[in-house]
Amino acid sequence: MKKVYFAGSIRGGRIDAELYARIIRYIQKTDIVLTEHIGNPDLNLKEQGKRDVEIYEEDMAWLRESDVVIAECTCPSLGVGYELAYAEKIGKPCHIFYDRTKTHLSAMLTGNPYFQIHPYEDAESIFRTIDEILA
Repeated sequence: MKKVYFAGSIRGGRIDAELYARIIRYIQKTDIVLTEHIGNPDLNLKEQGKRDVEIYEEDMAWLRESDVVIAECTCPSLGVGYELAYAEKIGKPCHIFYDRTKTHLSAMLTGNPYFQIHPYEDAESIFRTIDEILA
């Protein structure tokens, strides 16, 4: 079983929270998602009980523990960008998904050959790609 660090926007916007939850549930059928809380629709309310330093330390520990990073980046997020840069620095494989019908991904991601970029037009194609990543 792989340990997956799933990244998705929190403070940058929760418009895709239901998609995050679907992806997390799918991954959990075969592997461990260290950041399963990202799919919680009430996450903004829950995280208010933690200090920012606690959130940072916990997320960095999970990144170090993970085997792979899977990020859904349709909704831009400074935090997800930071997590991806950190994951690259420590050598974690990074897979970035985004809905090509809704956004253009930053050149800082698409121009970096380290990242595996997976544009999609329908959510179902995400799951086929995740199967390949986690095989």
